[in-house]
Amino acid sequence: MTNMQGKTVLITGASRGIGAACVRVFAEAGANVALVARDHEAIAELTSELGNKAMAIPCDVSRYWEVQKAVDACMQAFGGLDVLINNAGILKPISHLSTVDPDDWAHVIDVNLKGVFNGMRAALPAMIENGGGTILTIGSGASEKPYEGWSAYCASKAGALMLTKSVDVEARAKGIRAISLSPGTVATQMQRDIKVSEMNPVSQLNWEDHIPADWPAKALLWMCGPGADPYLGGQVSLRDEAIQKMAGLV
Repeated sequence: MTNMQGKTVLITGASRGIGAACVRVFAEAGANVALVARDHEAIAELTSELGNKAMAIPCDVSRYWEVQKAVDACMQAFGGLDVLINNAGILKPISHLSTVDPDDWAHVIDVNLKGVFNGMRAALPAMIENGGGTILTIGSGASEKPYEGWSAYCASKAGALMLTKSVDVEARAKGIRAISLSPGTVATQMQRDIKVSEMNPVSQLNWEDHIPADWPAKALLWMCGPGADPYLGGQVSLRDEAIQKMAGLV
């Protein structure tokens, strides 16, 4: 396990699923953890389990000023920011382009793409000033392959991957490590929503086909260490058995 003692990690979408798993995995590794999400009650409850090494920050990642305030609050409480995990994301609406509600479609972009940009933009100046940091983003195979009914999700994940590549080009020399993680299908509420939609082959998967949420969390912890340096500026796939082995999952 990568030792995160004395490090500070800010996790968006920390109220459930992969985000909540990240909170527990990084706290166990010794990190100070800032939990960012819209669900104040959920992150407050989770924070109460972890004591003074965790703080809950209600925030809508689609609004830049809220994200900036969250980063500022984290740095004031813990004295710095070493790792940003851009985890907050939504999938719905699951709908064809010809019938989807334009506002609903745009909301996915606001959360999944603008939300990632907002996190990067808020964290980068402080990280660069302090000599570096790690920015990890939850990506998807949908960043490279279209799926029926997921046009907003696919477009947003493709854009988020390009943001990771852009950060790497602009800031690797300034100490910034930027990597995307494509976790595959994970046993979270998102997969329940996909199942109900009965659209595209992913909805036909059985629940036991999905990996547990702590797998991507543990992979993200590994990605904070030098073993993941060959993947800087790119996307790591958790479907890759070699990656699973390096991350200590198998």
